[in-house]
Amino acid sequence: MGQLNLSPRPVAAVHGQPVTMRDGTVLRADVYRPDDDNTHRTVLVRSPYGEQTFRSAPLRPFLEAGMAVVFQHCRGRGDSDGEFDPWVNEGPDGVDTVEWITAQPWSNGEVVASGMSYLAGCALQLASERPEALKAVVATMTPYDFYDGLNYNGGALAVGSAFHWSALQGMLGALHDMRGGDPEALGRLLKQFSLMGENPSPTEDHPLTEARVAENFPAWREWVEHPERDAYWEALATTLRHEDIDVPVLHTAGWFDVFLKGTLENHRRIPGGRLIIGPWTHLSQGSAAGEVFFGASAAAQMAALEQTQVAFLAGNQDGPAVRIFIMGANVWREEESWPLARAVPTRFHLHSGGVLSTDAPAEGATPSVFPHDPADPVPTHGGGLLLPDPLNVGPRDQREVEGHPGVACFTTEPLEHDLEVTGELTATLHGATTASGADWTVKLVDVHPDGRALNVADGIVRSPASRAVHEVDLVATSQVFKAGHRIRVEVAGSNHPRFDRHPALEKAEQTVFHDAARPSWITLPVVP
Repeated sequence: MGQLNLSPRPVAAVHGQPVTMRDGTVLRADVYRPDDDNTHRTVLVRSPYGEQTFRSAPLRPFLEAGMAVVFQHCRGRGDSDGEFDPWVNEGPDGVDTVEWITAQPWSNGEVVASGMSYLAGCALQLASERPEALKAVVATMTPYDFYDGLNYNGGALAVGSAFHWSALQGMLGALHDMRGGDPEALGRLLKQFSLMGENPSPTEDHPLTEARVAENFPAWREWVEHPERDAYWEALATTLRHEDIDVPVLHTAGWFDVFLKGTLENHRRIPGGRLIIGPWTHLSQGSAAGEVFFGASAAAQMAALEQTQVAFLAGNQDGPAVRIFIMGANVWREEESWPLARAVPTRFHLHSGGVLSTDAPAEGATPSVFPHDPADPVPTHGGGLLLPDPLNVGPRDQREVEGHPGVACFTTEPLEHDLEVTGELTATLHGATTASGADWTVKLVDVHPDGRALNVADGIVRSPASRAVHEVDLVATSQVFKAGHRIRVEVAGSNHPRFDRHPALEKAEQTVFHDAARPSWITLPVVP
């Protein structure tokens, strides 16, 4: 039997390390470092989720790379003092923590930041403050803006994810209050826990602002009371200034992540970074998503994602500018940039009779009409989701959804050859509604020869009745539609609970026009 000639690696650890912010608030952190006389680059990770989320953090790889690690709780979370106010204090608190780190005898004066989702947002907000000691950031699956792509998409409230996250934060706030000795905190904790699996359904008498989750998480009411991008959202936007970020950033995204748009926008707005996109969801980076197995190589572990991220933070920023997983072909590919310059924007037109093709629309073609009933919205079934149901995510068979009366389908003939679609996706609809306003949802679907209809991407736009043309952002994908498969576009007036129902709560008929004067189409970036 072979023997491993390994030496022990002593580690020094401090739990609950106090760090005082500029306003006197004390935040606490767990500190790990090689127990030696050397100085070390330090990885800073900041979280609003409490101690338990750190148990799965990649501590050992950082230490083996010779770095120290500081895991810090955001204000009002975990062991830290103060009140949690989402996104507001993360930049300045990060700066104050960096200053504390660099003053320690074990620090070499260099700090890097890492995280996923909110934690990645903390890292980017820190980077926009431009502390001199910060050298690099790894940002995984994070929004680029706190209105667009986070709480609202195309003007519609992302009610499922926003409500679920608000209930979680209300629960974490109650836990924090319990640790502080609040005798009423247990009751709030139990109430918030009961809300975790709910999705609010507003009525005229009980709007979303009255949802019980607001009792212990006031930010919910603020989000709902500002359905349009106004001064409230602009003030939050100033906490993440992309133009001020001047350190290398490694962005990691998932084709079925709720923050795919956010990661792509962060990459676009911060020059010189690297981008990795896998067939992943927000909570899983394995080899399968939804109802599809993409092969063993699809898993982040097999793709050496952690090793790449650790090396990047340690100072090795070499590597491909873009690395993406091509679904359908199920292979990884390196690219020079995103989006791909060689992709050809190709219009697939919606036609009468449920036909989808590259043919130009005909004069006087009969429009497609479908109903919208707020009491019977089209149900969410797969996609880039963050909902209480962990199985309702990724690519799933849409045939049951397509049987809903509020869904209009447009489908190509079986493809003669493989067709790769890689890049940004948009749809343009000429449409009208009998209501005072309407939502227009569009879904791109891969129809297999056996009839399975697996969703690839989707989007929504909320429009007043006076608007005649509706631009829908489906974000992006990389999908090979195999020979014999068909491409389908679904159009509907709702996708609930991913998005809230249109606040008018009116029954309506929605009409999609697809004649020569009023064409409707989806633009697919076809790779030759």
